[in-house]
Amino acid sequence: MTTMVVKPARTRVRKKLVLTAREKKGLRLSRALVWPALIVSIVLTQIPFLVTIYYSFQEWNLLRPGSRGFAGLDNYVTVITNGAFTQSLGATVLITGSSVLLSVIIGLLLAVLLDRKFMGQGLARTLLITPFLMMPAAAALVWKWAMLDSNVGMVNWGLSLVGIDPVQWNTDYPALTIIMVLTWQYAPFMMLILLAGLQSQSGEILEAAAVDGAGPIRTFITMTLPHLRQYIELSVLLGAIMLLQVFDPIAIMTRGTGGTKTLSYLLYERAFVGLEIGEAAAYGVLTVLVTIIVATIALRLLFKIFKSEGAR
Repeated sequence: MTTMVVKPARTRVRKKLVLTAREKKGLRLSRALVWPALIVSIVLTQIPFLVTIYYSFQEWNLLRPGSRGFAGLDNYVTVITNGAFTQSLGATVLITGSSVLLSVIIGLLLAVLLDRKFMGQGLARTLLITPFLMMPAAAALVWKWAMLDSNVGMVNWGLSLVGIDPVQWNTDYPALTIIMVLTWQYAPFMMLILLAGLQSQSGEILEAAAVDGAGPIRTFITMTLPHLRQYIELSVLLGAIMLLQVFDPIAIMTRGTGGTKTLSYLLYERAFVGLEIGEAAAYGVLTVLVTIIVATIALRLLFKIFKSEGAR
């Protein structure tokens, strides 16, 4: 009897050891497959960033190539004290925050409309996604000339029908113009995320709420919005990360005037207009730090969402 009891126990231990060895082998193989992509990512991203950090400590103006030398922290002191960085940071927060907020609201409305069965639903979804698929430069050109031009723009033509004089959008309301373009282009991205959240909601719960006498508005406020909370947070943070890097609409439509000089455009201006490579590199380093802060918050939220979804 004793022998019969011990043998199965040893067999179970051996099987467990064999499975553990296989798991370790599979883990080593998985890591080996990841290494090439990781090395390429490091070469393409981290090495240029280290070079940028090196340039940020150099006094280097392309108009005076022979006077290049070590500047220490002078570039960072100049960036922080001249006021341009603070103004650009404020413009970045204003344009990014307003665009993300409006994109989420419009994206939610579009997602609610697309979450219903109707004829041509697939075509409507495709047409609504189209702005997000356009190149940013092409979208900026379309809005600058075809939509907002004071002479031939469709927006001013529509305003003229109700007796309103043409508006010089790019010069009179530059920040509003950029926010309009970014909202138009990124609302479909928010719509896709929120539509996925709506379609993940249980239909049985909604049917039970309808049976209990809850109207559509009350059901949406008390049940659908809490369900979409994590999707809304994800949309806001991912949209903020993408909009922090926006450059094309500002360069094409306003050229940084009227409070639209964001951090990305300020970096371009100092490097390719002022030809101050060291100062532009310092702007780039600080911009990356701001982006890393936002990205860290986004990644923590993603991990939180995945963890909660896995627990369910």
